[in-house]
Amino acid sequence: QVQLVESGGGLVQAGGSLRLSCAASGRTFSSSLMGWFRQAPGKEREFVSAISWNSRTYYADSARGRFTISRDNAKNTVYLRMNSLKPEDTAVYLCAAGGAHNDYVGPGQFVHWGQGTQVTVSS
Repeated sequence: QVQLVESGGGLVQAGGSLRLSCAASGRTFSSSLMGWFRQAPGKEREFVSAISWNSRTYYADSARGRFTISRDNAKNTVYLRMNSLKPEDTAVYLCAAGGAHNDYVGPGQFVHWGQGTQVTVSS
């Protein structure tokens, strides 16, 4: 069973930065597709970014150019560096794990989810 624990959220002013971390349990991390999603109050959960087992990266249009996803397989951890944050980035950010040796195709690939970490960006 894969467990995902996010950390690094908080309150930041617009234009600021945060780095989210997601620590994963399990032996298959290094081969797993990993992703970040977010959900704001009253809105659907939306894709933010993903990274494949061979470090190919994928970004939503809203994240491209401001966010950077990375992974450290030795630490079983995936990161999301967020720069130039905007109030509309305010949401709960969730880490997700998908199958082995997969490229990102869509949200349905992810089968394990963390509890999320709150990011609040003030104007």
